[in-house]
Amino acid sequence: MSFWEIVKAAGVPALLLGLIITTWVQTKAVKRGVQALLRDRLLQGYKYFRAQGWADEDDRTNLENVYIQYHALGSNGVMDNLRERFLALPLNPNPMIPAPQTPAAVQPGPAPASTIIPPATTIIK
Repeated sequence: MSFWEIVKAAGVPALLLGLIITTWVQTKAVKRGVQALLRDRLLQGYKYFRAQGWADEDDRTNLENVYIQYHALGSNGVMDNLRERFLALPLNPNPMIPAPQTPAAVQPGPAPASTIIPPATTIIK
C-alpha cells in the first residue's frame, strides 16, 4: 500500500468525523441560542402581564406554548417558578371589554403643550 493510499483511506473518515463534530457543535449553539430567546420572551411576557395585572386566555395559551418549547430544549427549572407566578395572574374579568393597557399606577393625562401639533394652516405657507 502506497503512502497516498494510506492518506486517502485515513483522510475520508477523518473528514467525516470533523464534519460531524462541527455540525454537532453548531447545532448545540443554535439550541442554546433558541433557548435563550425563549427564556427572554417568557421573562418579558411575565413582566408585561404582571404590570398589567391580568392575562386573558389567549395570553396564557401563547406563553404556555413558549414555555413548552423552552422546556423541550432541556430546561433546568429556572423558569418553572416564573410560569407558576404567571398562571396565578387573574384572568381578564370581561373579555368582551378590553382592559386598560396601562398599569393602574400610571394615569394618562393631557398632552404637554409642547407636543400639541399646530393647525395645518400654520404649517403650510
